[in-house]
Amino acid sequence: MLHYFIPENFFARYRYQLSLLIILALAGSKAYAETQVDSAGAPGFKFSTVVIDAGHGGKDPGAHGAYSQEKNVALSIALKLRDMIHDELPTLRVVMTRTTDKFIELQRRSDIANNAKANLFISIHCNSSPERNSSRSGTLLLIYGYHRKEEQLEALRENASIYQEKDYNTRYNGYKGNDPAYFILLNAFMQKYRAQSIKFGNLLDDEFTGHDNRKSVGVKEQGVLVLAHSAMPAVLVETGFINNRTEEKYLNSAEGQSEIAHSIVRALKKYKKGFGN
Repeated sequence: MLHYFIPENFFARYRYQLSLLIILALAGSKAYAETQVDSAGAPGFKFSTVVIDAGHGGKDPGAHGAYSQEKNVALSIALKLRDMIHDELPTLRVVMTRTTDKFIELQRRSDIANNAKANLFISIHCNSSPERNSSRSGTLLLIYGYHRKEEQLEALRENASIYQEKDYNTRYNGYKGNDPAYFILLNAFMQKYRAQSIKFGNLLDDEFTGHDNRKSVGVKEQGVLVLAHSAMPAVLVETGFINNRTEEKYLNSAEGQSEIAHSIVRALKKYKKGFGN
């Protein structure tokens, strides 16, 4: 059994942070998820920035079907999604990890999102299965695997949300990175972001299945590096199986791509509304 030394004045010094931990622990509950909170749990949070990541690109084609490549489908959907957000959610800032057929390293994608201080990271992909012509079909929403929590804690450490606040020294009692409360807060942020990732994933899954009548594998956990290294809620969208002939045709069609993008926008509207803005 591990034993931890707690300084004599710990609870007095960090009563604000400990109270905050209790508040943030409620982030996984449905009631709390609907309240207005900023990155530190205070009222007034504004959902303002979303990052759209078109998977693969350049020398990395991703999966392929009979006549198309994942990198091209993902980019086309991502660009349509960007334009729809501009039209339907004009106050929302959109940051793209790529807008052309360019290879972007996975860590660079996370860095773009982290540097933008984004509130949500959406990565667009196509699924595939081992067989040449798959009978599998449907969407899949991925959130980062919990076994990679140390990687996300590191991302949070590098992009701690409280540092965005001008008065963080006063507000957080001048705590420093080696203080015990630092690790308590980071873990609370991670738990909250995970709950929000699941929430957005479920909202989008409902749009795919309920509105578009598409088959879905659901919201699943997977060890995806680009998600674990993003210091914010993050979801990877597998839009369909590109090696399924029927779905490949759908994924390459203007109608199919627009339908997918519209589903994401509807889910975004509901997710954003949950923060009261």
